[in-house]
Amino acid sequence: MPGTYRERPSRLDGAVLWRREADPAPASGPAPGAAAYPVLPDGCMDLILIDGRLIVAGPDTRAHAASDSPGGRYTGIRFAPGTGAAFLGVPAHTLRDRRVPLDAVWARGDARQAGDRIAGAADPAGALEEFALRRAAGAGPPDPVMRAVAAALEAGATVGAAAEAVGLGTRQLHRRSLDAFGYGPKTLARVLRLRRALGLVREGTPFAEAAHRSGCADQAHLARETRELAGMTLRAYAALAARQARSSAKSETPSPSGSSTTA
Repeated sequence: MPGTYRERPSRLDGAVLWRREADPAPASGPAPGAAAYPVLPDGCMDLILIDGRLIVAGPDTRAHAASDSPGGRYTGIRFAPGTGAAFLGVPAHTLRDRRVPLDAVWARGDARQAGDRIAGAADPAGALEEFALRRAAGAGPPDPVMRAVAAALEAGATVGAAAEAVGLGTRQLHRRSLDAFGYGPKTLARVLRLRRALGLVREGTPFAEAAHRSGCADQAHLARETRELAGMTLRAYAALAARQARSSAKSETPSPSGSSTTA
């Protein structure tokens, strides 16, 4: 795992504040591909400070390759599924599978001023959190129905059961899910199920047991989902997780999967 990662719950409901610092480049130069790692979908959206600029990471439907510049510092706030769209004031589906500057979403002057103020603070993470709290207070709360849907799917409920619990029909749930999550409820359910399964794999749970406990039909089902959503085989993911565990034992907190962090 490149660099170190720290996170803590934010005072903003449902959000996580995180910081990551890449390792400095070795004198001999980085090994080919050493700085690249897969970023897995997690249903979340992030606002990230990179080189003094605020970047929005939209909800992912698939893994993508990301890389660190040597010595780079990243500060971000991760919004739980169904909450980022209300903060940004745009439908989540407009940012699906995208990384864009905040000034592509908000007025350029407002985005630049916010980035300069946060980057220039003695504690950028604290400044980012204060900015998010102020913005959220003015933007209004996220859709509580969609937060309830996300919580139900996170707990392993079927899409049908989640829809029935909040009193929504199939079409209405799909439309509101696009705005809140960036994709339909079935995709969110797949993403959250894979997170549960791979979390078990990282703990050393056998593949078949991880599949059963996470809600997959069987190990073959989990293997297909891992290839389609994580972009690698289940066995390759387990090997990567093992390497990261060994690396984290020599550094600090390992990064979890997510829209802003490593697999």
